[in-house]
Amino acid sequence: MIFLVLIASVLIAGVTIYQYREQSRDYHQERLERKEEQVKQSIAYTLQETTYPVITENLGLIFKDEIYRIADVQNVNFNIYDLEGQLIKSSRPKFYNDSISLCLDAEVLNGLKASPNKRLVEDNLAAGSKYQASYTYITDPKYKPIGILNLPYYEDNSFNSMELREFLFRLGGVYLVMFFIAIILAYFISKYITRSLETISEKLHQTNLTKRNEKIYVKNPSEEINKLIDSYNSMIDQLEQSAAKLARSEREQAWREMAKQVAHEIKNPLTPLRLTVQSFQRKFDPTKPDARTKIEEFSKTLIQQIDTMSSIAAAFSNFAEMPAQQNETLNVVSTVKLALDIFNENYIHFISEEEKIIAKLDRTQLIRVVTNLVKNAIQAVPDVESPRILVSVTSDGDYVKIAVADNGVGISDEVKEKVFEPKFTTKSSGMGLGLGMVKNIVETYKGTISLTSQPGKGSVFTVRFPKANHNTEI
Repeated sequence: MIFLVLIASVLIAGVTIYQYREQSRDYHQERLERKEEQVKQSIAYTLQETTYPVITENLGLIFKDEIYRIADVQNVNFNIYDLEGQLIKSSRPKFYNDSISLCLDAEVLNGLKASPNKRLVEDNLAAGSKYQASYTYITDPKYKPIGILNLPYYEDNSFNSMELREFLFRLGGVYLVMFFIAIILAYFISKYITRSLETISEKLHQTNLTKRNEKIYVKNPSEEINKLIDSYNSMIDQLEQSAAKLARSEREQAWREMAKQVAHEIKNPLTPLRLTVQSFQRKFDPTKPDARTKIEEFSKTLIQQIDTMSSIAAAFSNFAEMPAQQNETLNVVSTVKLALDIFNENYIHFISEEEKIIAKLDRTQLIRVVTNLVKNAIQAVPDVESPRILVSVTSDGDYVKIAVADNGVGISDEVKEKVFEPKFTTKSSGMGLGLGMVKNIVETYKGTISLTSQPGKGSVFTVRFPKANHNTEI
């Protein structure tokens, strides 16, 4: 809209200037023709009244004094040339000191002869000012050319230029007002148009697969915006259906994987248990003197395998249990120290530069995180000559950072991204649920866990939890 106003103002100004110039040119052209005709009529009248023969040689005598009277009556100066272009008489006194040409150019004579109406008008320049000069033949009563009439015409455009400046000034004022009105209208119209688009844009930014997305409802939208809103709402419906299908598929897949893992882990102790029972059934003789010893060994084996299956069930139960967000306000430093008290290894060290770092966590879940990470570190250093495990608690901006570092065997780059997946393990025994459970707990409390490791040099597990507010006390 603003661009159109600017373009319109420029075009109208240009057309106005062009129109004024055309009107001025037509006006001066008509005025020159009118003056020329009036002078020619006066000259013809003089030729009719003269007593001299009307020939070229007598033009100087005929118009000796009459030329000044005609110039005074018509209020215009003119010159008379012979047919060869030589100046005969001029209405201006002392013409030799003027800019009047004493002899016409051959181009003027040839152009005048070639002209269909025996008239020639050319633009000239004198003293820095442009003027028009018309040339036409002076004829005797029998219409035979006897001389050439030259009429210089100086255009006075001062009045038209003043009118043009005034008109353009007024036009500029009008368009300046229109320009500001266009800016205001463009602002409000664009705000009205983009109001619906802003609503749609905000909803698009808020679209998330993990939550229920709201549909867009706008009062009295335009047809185009209404189509866009309908497309968005339809997309939301399809997205919810797809998300529900995906969630159901993921749950089913997770349960299938969990069932396979449970079945696999339970089969491991069941096989030796079955073999032990079959061997006992085949070889046991109650009459032998060592029968009691055999029963005790058999019972011990059964209890051992039962304990193994019980630990398997407990591990899966702990992994499946989602930690409840208790948001207990606690001192992370003292809680981590408490978690390390259950370990007797003398190569486990704890450091913290602060005595108190407050966070809102569940004490039991935090202890589970620390103990699982430390157990993982202990299992990584059995073959190291000088094992060392360092547990540190530090502040990291708005987060509390817990790091568990060891100098064990390390983890290769190929399996780094898999260590937090359920049932993945690099050990010959175990179910690979510890780190998966740790990651589950950490993310439940809006924290992060990362791993840095180099094979043969050790690993560092880093956990970050958001701190509590500074004014929180325990």
